[in-house]
Amino acid sequence: MKEVGRVLELWRHPVKSMMGERIDASDVSERGLAGDRAYALLDVETGKVVSAKRPRFWGRMLEFRPRFETEPSTSGSVPAVSITLPDGSSVSSTEPDVDQRLSEALGRKVSIVTGSDDQAMLEEVWIEEKNSEPYGPVIGSEGDDRLIEIPASMGAPPGTFFDYSAIHLVTTGTLGRLADAYSAGTFDRRRFRPNLVVEVPEEDFVENEWVGRNLSVGDLLLEVLVPTPRCVMTTLPQGDLPKDTGILRTAASSNPLPFGPFLAQPCVGVYAEVLTGGTIRVGDAVRIE
Repeated sequence: MKEVGRVLELWRHPVKSMMGERIDASDVSERGLAGDRAYALLDVETGKVVSAKRPRFWGRMLEFRPRFETEPSTSGSVPAVSITLPDGSSVSSTEPDVDQRLSEALGRKVSIVTGSDDQAMLEEVWIEEKNSEPYGPVIGSEGDDRLIEIPASMGAPPGTFFDYSAIHLVTTGTLGRLADAYSAGTFDRRRFRPNLVVEVPEEDFVENEWVGRNLSVGDLLLEVLVPTPRCVMTTLPQGDLPKDTGILRTAASSNPLPFGPFLAQPCVGVYAEVLTGGTIRVGDAVRIE
């Protein structure tokens, strides 16, 4: 196998649509990095999964900072998660008033859950910067933008909260290429919420060529499935990153690719499936068959 890069960063996201945790190592199974997207919030009124893809309701999710109270593993139950709220206070998923505290912080009634109903849905605002047609039915509008409804998880392991598959990776080559195309933008990896940031020698969309091939990373064997289509979340403010719709516009103009049966979508990174689990660490070589 040929070495194509090294793992520069590892990230897990304990609660879907909240900020991520940067880690040094993780056990990995077919359900992804231990603890990744282990929790989600449900909108009590609609029963749909809460996602910052509908920023009018849920954009503030990117101000919440979750961390596991004990280290998760790929076997056994999911450990409790402590969530730092935008006002600086924190609440544990084990506290009896956790739903109330989260609801007050978001201004809408929610409940925190582990494990997804396979029929669970979420809503996404389809902004014009995507320059593509929706991959879900239009159910309404928000201002000048269309509102679509899609499955909360498409093709991922049952009961999980992944958008598409258990592993998402992006390379430094892709981030660098996009930054060259739009120098005013900040193509920080946090905007794209990957599990793996892979350092590669060239500045190009190198992972596009990995689709349909296998990668060896540490103990893992991954199959790269599809390019990762991007959404409004890449444009939202979080931490020190400002709102910037130019991020998505640049992806749409620089790297439009088909996503399954759908027409070209703005893509950054790739989704992968875990064929063989194990342990992954920062610094691991990434090799391609």
